[in-house]
Amino acid sequence: MKFAPIILFVYNRPVHTRRAVEKLLQNAEVCDSELFVYSDAPKNPEAGEAVREVRAYIRTISGFRSVNIIERDKNWGLAASIIDGVTSVVNKYGRIIVLEDDLVVSPHFLGYMNAALERYQDNERIMQISGHIFPAKLAATTDAVFLSMTTSWGWATWTRAWKHFDTDAKGYAQLKQDAVLQKRFNLDGAYDYFSMLEAQLSGRVDSWAIRWYLSVFMLGGLVLFPVKSLVKNVGFDGSGTHCGAGESAVEFTSEFNVKIFPPVVEDSAVQQAINRYLIEQRSYISGLRAKLAKWLRPNMSWTI
Repeated sequence: MKFAPIILFVYNRPVHTRRAVEKLLQNAEVCDSELFVYSDAPKNPEAGEAVREVRAYIRTISGFRSVNIIERDKNWGLAASIIDGVTSVVNKYGRIIVLEDDLVVSPHFLGYMNAALERYQDNERIMQISGHIFPAKLAATTDAVFLSMTTSWGWATWTRAWKHFDTDAKGYAQLKQDAVLQKRFNLDGAYDYFSMLEAQLSGRVDSWAIRWYLSVFMLGGLVLFPVKSLVKNVGFDGSGTHCGAGESAVEFTSEFNVKIFPPVVEDSAVQQAINRYLIEQRSYISGLRAKLAKWLRPNMSWTI
């Protein structure tokens, strides 16, 4: 089997970085895998010490076929760093596995990723392999399914797919004019990706992921997902640039592995289950906010 190189993007979270690497090292395939670690430079002086601590740690990483460290000499930000790093490595090796410092993976993560990359390498419609899936209640007869959405939490792709990445989000104009297409882009109203895209274009956010989703969506691409997540995001502790407090609801069991792969067709029933889960989560969060606002109104005097 051809083993894909792994890119790990890190910044100023030494504890998260160490945990991510330690979990990755529990995968048997690491000894055959090249690791590329992209370390962004401090955005401000306050981040300097943590960045230095991260860089001191990543220089000690071993257990992989090779470890390649790229230390940015200026702050690129996550989006620019990922776009540049993925493009550079995937164009050289033809395929790639991508992680960030707040992601911990199952011992079966690399085996699944490499098997899927090999299995579907020549199918132009398949544009991404995902290691993460939302914890919705799914009824599936295989260990993985094809969906039309993408993910940024532990993923893989090929040069043939990444070449379609549209940094300028040119598909926005068509979505803007086509309400039916826009609704489908928003997972039938389950998640407002279109507003996120508009925020990207207006400069209010800087996201590579929304542009990648748009690129895949406009080409009618498919993404392979395990029916149980092989990745958990532990960055919802207030430590990340783009993550608030709390923690991902996803839990994975080290026993689950993908052994039965699906036919290349979108699983509409699973997609609908994911959509229902996202709607339920949105309603739950809205309810919490309403309760908090109701509690704050009679208790605001202490802030005056």
